[in-house]
Amino acid sequence: MPTNWKDSGLRWYWMVVLVFIADQLSKQWVLANFELRESVELLPFFNFTYLRNYGAAFSFLSDAGGWQRWFFTFVAVGFSTLLTIWLRKQPSQMWRLNLAYTLVIGGALGNLIDRLQHGYVVDFLHFYWNTSHFPAFNIADSAICVGAALIIIDSIITDRNDKKKKAQENNNTAKE
Repeated sequence: MPTNWKDSGLRWYWMVVLVFIADQLSKQWVLANFELRESVELLPFFNFTYLRNYGAAFSFLSDAGGWQRWFFTFVAVGFSTLLTIWLRKQPSQMWRLNLAYTLVIGGALGNLIDRLQHGYVVDFLHFYWNTSHFPAFNIADSAICVGAALIIIDSIITDRNDKKKKAQENNNTAKE
């Protein structure tokens, strides 16, 4: 285990701050400049649309009656704490996993602030094709998705490298 924060994954915590600030500034801009459901077409497949999400991803549990706000608050705090502990135990050179964890933490904290401050998450990135619409999302959601994808990619690469290393060790042992 690394002996100080500079040698650990905590060295990457600046990314949490960057994601959090970008997310909060973008949401404050939307709140200051848009009415609820107001939309501006930017591209033929992309709108800037102010929406409120009372649930989680894809509005999961949005109509659950209010308890979900505290449930998702608990989940955000729990995962952020767990990932921070894991970052502390990892070497700073594990860039892919450290980046992934910090993206997830920054996104979780960005949405957490929305839930605590407003009771909902501010969404505004709205992609669609013809009449098919993807649920609106925000910078925090994007960071969480990219972080989750990096965790999956890292596990695949690590597993593949471990198998190659084991195969080489078996070849070396067989040659002796």
